[in-house]
Order: sequence, then C-alpha cells, then structure tokens
Amino acid sequence: MVYDGAVSRISIGEIHDGNFSSICPNGSEWVWEGLGECAQDARDMASVILGLLSIVCFMVSSLPQYYSSCRTGNMDQALSIWFLLLWLSGDTCNLVGSFLADQLPLQTYTAVYYVLADLLMLGMYFYYKTRNRFSTNNGTLNAVGVLCLLGISSFTVLPGSNFETQGSPIRHGSRALLSVTESSSQIGSFSTREIIGFTIGSISSVMYLCSRIPQILTNYKRKSTEGVSFFLFALVILGNTTYGLSVLLKNPDRGQGEVSYVVHHLPWLIGSLGTLCLDVIISMQFMTYNSKHRDSVPSEESAPLLSNV
Repeated sequence: MVYDGAVSRISIGEIHDGNFSSICPNGSEWVWEGLGECAQDARDMASVILGLLSIVCFMVSSLPQYYSSCRTGNMDQALSIWFLLLWLSGDTCNLVGSFLADQLPLQTYTAVYYVLADLLMLGMYFYYKTRNRFSTNNGTLNAVGVLCLLGISSFTVLPGSNFETQGSPIRHGSRALLSVTESSSQIGSFSTREIIGFTIGSISSVMYLCSRIPQILTNYKRKSTEGVSFFLFALVILGNTTYGLSVLLKNPDRGQGEVSYVVHHLPWLIGSLGTLCLDVIISMQFMTYNSKHRDSVPSEESAPLLSNV
C-alpha cells in the first residue's frame, strides 16, 4: 500500500478537516478517512486493497512458525539466528521511520506489531536453545549484542524525532511503512525528509534481503527444513507479491511520470521483489529436502515382511 498523490502534500490534521471533496474529488471517503490516501479510480482502489492484503499476510506470517516451533521444539536448530536478527533490524527501521515520518496511527501500530512479533520469535529461539542445552558460543553472544544495540538505538532515536508534520506519509515496502514527505528544507529536488525516508528504506531493504541468506545456508548445511514453517515463507511471498503489485498499480502523482514514480519507490521494490526471489529459493529447498526425506524412508511395500527369520 503506497500513499501518494494529492494526499502526500497534506498534513494528517487536514485529513479530517472537511476538505475531502475539494482535495480528493471523486475519491473513496473511507479510504481517505481510514488510510489517508486519495483513491480516485479503480486502479487506485486495487492498489489500496492489495496493500491491505499485504499487511494482513505479513501480520499473520509469524503464526505458523510459532506453532511449528512449539510442535517440534528444535527452533534453535531450524532457524538461523542471523535470519531473525536481520529481519528484526528491517522491522526496527520501519518503526523508526514511522515515527520520523509522523505516520497515521494504523501504520505506526502495524510497525510496532511487526517488531513485537519479531521479539517474540527471538525469545522463543533463545528459550529452545536454553532448553535444549546448547552451549552459548561467541556467535550467539555477538547476536545478543547486536540485538541490544538495536533496542538501544531505536529507543534513542524515537524521542528525538520531532520533525515537522507538514506532509503525510506513507510509503512502505516489504514489511516497511516508511514515509517520505515534502519539507521546507530542500536538497536539490528532494526534501530532507525524503532523503531520510529514502535512506532508512534502503537500509531496511538491505536488512530484509540479507536476512534470507543465513537461512538458506542453514537449510543447505542441514540438508533439511525440519522445524521451519513453509507457511511462514508462503505468506511472506504472498505479502511481497501483493505489495509489489500495489506499488506498480498506484497512479503516479500529478506531473510525475511512471519512470520517476518507480525510481522514487525503488528501495522498497528491491526489498520486496528481491526478498521474494530469495523466498522462492527457500521454497525450492522445502520441496527438494522433503522429497529426499520421503525417498529415504522405506515404504510399507518395500519393507521386509519378516524382520526376524
């Protein structure tokens, strides 16, 4: 879901000041009131609906992994700690960006939910690692250190993020909810807040992309995906697909060409569609290793009828 067009030049307070008909003619009022976006035609509405669907997919994507971890009890062996930490890093960037960009409550609450879901996943990882009595090596200590730094940095940045709320959010990518709005401080053709949003969005996209590599390597080393929920990645694939489509379907702002619009959203598109490609690789690992596991288990017909003769 991408918030662009006329609404990108309006403050959040103006969304409810009664100027809907003059600012967003022929637009959907419920989209304007609830999401702060001007959806004036079927293409805009399709973008909004796909964007909402992507948020739902991301919000429920962790639930299958919670269940799988409780059922198998080997979460610390199945998931890479760096996969979890990098994913948390990307969502932390979203959370910081949501405060920097003065987003609408819906986007801020969603960003908070993502971080809390990641922290719960990480807490379960360390619970099962402790329960299974694996020794804590230096790599794990480094991971804990990174987590602490992330927490400190997020709570340090947020209180000081008093940017002027001249513009409204909101652009988000692969679980991203960043806003880039206009400001009185311009650097070239981009405002200061646009540059900040673009930078945070780029960092977030890199975190999401890098998070998949450790998990791919962990699956490859184990030659197994046992303990990893396929539906976690299936839902994320669906979320990234619907997000990418929502960005591409959105009508560009007045005076903004299609190419300029895509370039403006490039970090989020790379993070979304790039992560999608890596998640497809993980899905192929599921099919490969599950197939090998089935082939290695003797069927009832091929098993000896009499084991002791």
